[in-house]
Amino acid sequence: MDQRSKIVAIIRQVAGQPVDPSPEQSLFESGMLDSFTLTDLVLELEKQFSIRIPDSDMTPRRFDSVARIENYLAGRK
Repeated sequence: MDQRSKIVAIIRQVAGQPVDPSPEQSLFESGMLDSFTLTDLVLELEKQFSIRIPDSDMTPRRFDSVARIENYLAGRK
């Protein structure tokens, strides 16, 4: 499974819905995710990609779309 597919699978799991966001679609403005699910999203990203995301990075803007999540993960390598 490629990185984008993994991210979308995580979003579906956290959202609890069979969503299919486009890369630039806002996950929070669209209602797929909210501030309560942000923590779940970050925890699952940490688990699936074997990274540690500092609390200071846990903002909705940083994880607002699949593309932003991909860019963030690229910077963590």
